Amino acid sequence: MTRLTFVVLLFLVADSRADGEAMYLANAGLMITEGDTKVLFDPLFRNGFGQYQLVPVEMEEALFAGEAPFDGVDAVFISHHHADHFSPADIVNYLRAQPAVRLFAPRQATEALLLFLSDGDDAVADRVTALDINYADKAITLNIANLTIEAFHIPHSGWPGRMSEIQNIAFRVTINSQITVLHLGDADARDDHFARDGDQWASRGIDAAFPPYWYFTSAIGSAVLAERLKPGMAVGVHVPIKLNPRYSEGLDLHDLFRRSGETRVIPHSD
Repeated sequence: MTRLTFVVLLFLVADSRADGEAMYLANAGLMITEGDTKVLFDPLFRNGFGQYQLVPVEMEEALFAGEAPFDGVDAVFISHHHADHFSPADIVNYLRAQPAVRLFAPRQATEALLLFLSDGDDAVADRVTALDINYADKAITLNIANLTIEAFHIPHSGWPGRMSEIQNIAFRVTINSQITVLHLGDADARDDHFARDGDQWASRGIDAAFPPYWYFTSAIGSAVLAERLKPGMAVGVHVPIKLNPRYSEGLDLHDLFRRSGETRVIPHSD
């Protein structure tokens, strides 16, 4: 009888774990939480180009102060060096204010940080990992504490006619061996970009993907999601404040982040 009770209690404890959570900041900015681990994607930027949301002042102040729910952040990931995704001055100030946070970013972004570092910022620089990954390079994998980080160079939307020089990194991050999330930055949607790392994409399931909204409005983007990436759930980001009907047909059928502070539950992997 005692043994049966013990087994049942173990089952209840194991089954009671909390799922992960995604919180929307603005544009392509997100915070992912799993247990005590928190990571940020493209959290601080200054230019919405008149189209995209900026992080609300109160949320930004809480980020810098490390106030709940932004306390205990472990890592920041920057997809690419564009002003609607990345402010080097603000990221440097954030790293100064939060000495436990590590930064992972493409080389183009980390070079921009150098302009804002001072002689006393060695501790900040030590927490910056530059990823020099370019078109056709193989993906990079890093294992840092409770994070498995996979960085894929996926060209910026518009490739090859425009933005071909931009290092846009799609980050697939596995947190605590429990959930795997994918942030695509401004990735072009063609499958050719994903096919060269096809085996690696197939090697790990994605619990939640956060593609830019145009993946939902094109046949090629929808096919990449459905046939290549196969996430358990997909929530669109980078949604303009005012959608142009010409480019938004069918978006109402998909899940999108539209308001800062919105959240989504990310179920744990089986």
